[in-house]
Amino acid sequence: MVEVESAKITEKTGTTDTTDTTDMAETSNALLSSLESKGQVELLNDIDRLRSQGLGHFEVSLPQIIVCGDQSSGKSSVLEALSRVQFPTKDELCTRFATEVILRKASTARASVAIIPGISRSGEERQRLLSFKSPHSNLEQFSSLVEAAQTEILSAKASAFSDDVLRVEICGPNLPQLTIVDLPGIIHSESKQQTEADVKLVSKLVKGYMENQRSIILTVVTAKNDISNQIVLKMAREVDPSGSRTLGVITKPDTLHAGSNSELKFVELAKNENIKFHLGWHLVRNRDFNTKDVSTEARDEAESQFFVQGIWKSLPRNIVGINSLRGRLSRVLLEHITRELPALIEDIEKGLESCRVRLSQLGESRTSVKEQRLFLIRTSQRFQSLVKAAADGDYSDSFFGNHSSGMGYSKRLRAVVQNLNTEFSTLMTKSGHRLEISKDSDKIEPSEPFLFKTELQIGTREPKKVTWSAYISSVSGKMKRNRGRELPGTFNPLLISDLFFNQAEPWQQLAQEHVQQTWEASRTTLELALSTIVDEETSAALQAQVIDPIMREKLSELNNRLEQILKPHQKGHAITYNRYFTEVIQKARLERQEKDPSQRFYAYFGIKQDSPPEEIDIKAKVSVSKLMSSLTNQTEADMDLYACSEVIECMQAYYQVALKVFIDNVACLAIENCLMEGLREILSPSQILDMDDSLVTAIAAEPEEAQNERHLLTEKQKVLEAGLQTCKRYVRRRTAGNQKAESGSGFKGVLATNSGTNTNFFAPSTNKTGDSNIKSDYFKWFPSIPLGDPKTAFQSQSTPPSRDLPA
Repeated sequence: MVEVESAKITEKTGTTDTTDTTDMAETSNALLSSLESKGQVELLNDIDRLRSQGLGHFEVSLPQIIVCGDQSSGKSSVLEALSRVQFPTKDELCTRFATEVILRKASTARASVAIIPGISRSGEERQRLLSFKSPHSNLEQFSSLVEAAQTEILSAKASAFSDDVLRVEICGPNLPQLTIVDLPGIIHSESKQQTEADVKLVSKLVKGYMENQRSIILTVVTAKNDISNQIVLKMAREVDPSGSRTLGVITKPDTLHAGSNSELKFVELAKNENIKFHLGWHLVRNRDFNTKDVSTEARDEAESQFFVQGIWKSLPRNIVGINSLRGRLSRVLLEHITRELPALIEDIEKGLESCRVRLSQLGESRTSVKEQRLFLIRTSQRFQSLVKAAADGDYSDSFFGNHSSGMGYSKRLRAVVQNLNTEFSTLMTKSGHRLEISKDSDKIEPSEPFLFKTELQIGTREPKKVTWSAYISSVSGKMKRNRGRELPGTFNPLLISDLFFNQAEPWQQLAQEHVQQTWEASRTTLELALSTIVDEETSAALQAQVIDPIMREKLSELNNRLEQILKPHQKGHAITYNRYFTEVIQKARLERQEKDPSQRFYAYFGIKQDSPPEEIDIKAKVSVSKLMSSLTNQTEADMDLYACSEVIECMQAYYQVALKVFIDNVACLAIENCLMEGLREILSPSQILDMDDSLVTAIAAEPEEAQNERHLLTEKQKVLEAGLQTCKRYVRRRTAGNQKAESGSGFKGVLATNSGTNTNFFAPSTNKTGDSNIKSDYFKWFPSIPLGDPKTAFQSQSTPPSRDLPA
């Protein structure tokens, strides 16, 4: 275990001994080695394994570090310095796809390459790319390995752009535990070698990776170009405005003139004083054209010498040089992965649920008639169960969802029908009668003269208003034109029917609209139930071949039943044996009898009835006999007027009785008997058994698209299940005594545990914003901290590092 005390470095002004830089490199490598505990390596390997299995193609983003930069920004040189191997420099091969670079510490140096096919590949192409094997593992011939894989990718792709990923794994004794995704260099403008289409495709590829919220963006800029001209910075700030997941890398600082304004600007940038990133900036010096063939050791030594000279020696050592960058990236990646694990598990679980639902809809593979018939029988059983529950009002099945949503309510058929019946009853009571007969004293808007058989104002649903006097006059004329052998003061009983038929004229249209609306609601519920059980094409076939014909028959039956229910209310003569009819007539007559004496009393004394007084002053003598005679005289001199009043009261009483009966008959005899009772039998197992083989095949035969979709979903399910199992192995637990791991230096964190191998590693704890609570000063100077066992890791350092370190 390397003690933190040994990493104490004293920065001096003026010249710096070159041995300090060597010590720093050695210390950084030692700290990096301590970071590479068994548990951490397993975690990084498992994340890489999930990526290689294609988990990232299934709408699940994996934590990763992506390397982005403009063309000629020195991005490839940074990658070579990190990996200590030289990549091929054929631009026409490197600008078409992403390259995943996996660096692992091992006792022997070796390399391998593989291809992860993109989601757009066909099954045959996927097998071709997956079967690609590295011809050798010789690190000295690494370029030929990469070129062979690149050629395979481009030869198997018709278009210039590929969503495949080249997977490069490099192992060696001096490498960190690190995985980064290298993206093609961003092209500024088209040229002879790169078309306008290439510019757009590369920009789209890079931006897609950047927009992934689980991507740490390693933004590479070159000191040879003004930062305002570098597209990568603009893109990074667009997708990450706060800079919370961006780390900047400045290359080629040796091209700047000492003491120039450009040099000062890039120093300010390196100190995070200009464009501020949460993860800060880093400086590296790469090989130039003249030193492109020097060894890695010579390259690192030249870089170390450069950063102890001039203005560069004033910068903290932890933000300069490739050695400190390796450790810094390893720490950032590990912390990022541990922080994202809970959300990653949640995304995988959501993807699995969606996958299972869709596979359930597709059902099992069905190529033979027997398989197809069995599929339809199972579908019908589930369909019957859902329709019965919907019709009975049992909404416990998950199919019904949230009642507050429009779709959830549409699935609750019994609730919909009950509410429609209630609304129908209210509408019939309010607007079912054609005429609204008002008192003579009521103010009525002027309108056309009242005549029988006027059309109902269906659009407004408002009955036509008429006064009692106007209605009496019309009825009187109708009575005179239809007089029979009845005596004076009586009326023809058939006149009640005529008046009722005219008054009930709106019933037919209101009832037809209600029946149609209820039928459509039922059909919607059936469609929703079917679409939940099977795929879209099978649902459409069942709907067209089985359900719709039966539903049309039901609609016809509904209309026929409604016609039967309406018939006694449209012609013939009024018939009722309901005692409510006589009760209503008697009540109306009693109200009229109570009303007449008061009118005669006021008339006797000459008092206006518009505003009769509470008290009257009678100064003259009043004949009691004449007053009593006036009050008790209930005879009607006009016999026709009396007969009209009687027939109107009879019609109104009969209307009330018939209205109640009609509303109940529509709900019970039509809606329930002709529609609701037979819904669950629309698609039954017995029907499926009786179907011709040709019809079964026409409905249930699986199209090629569905077969391909099932294959893709099955593969997706396997990958997601494996990914979920892998991620769930890493659970967080607190240190002994359920306490956070702490030391006197202020470090805090928790143990991340791989339950599969029972190995632990330290993961920095985070606050609510997801930021590490470890003080930034420590990580500036210690890009890697000893993490095997946090208790022993911090026992060697009980106090914060020396103030010789920058605060």
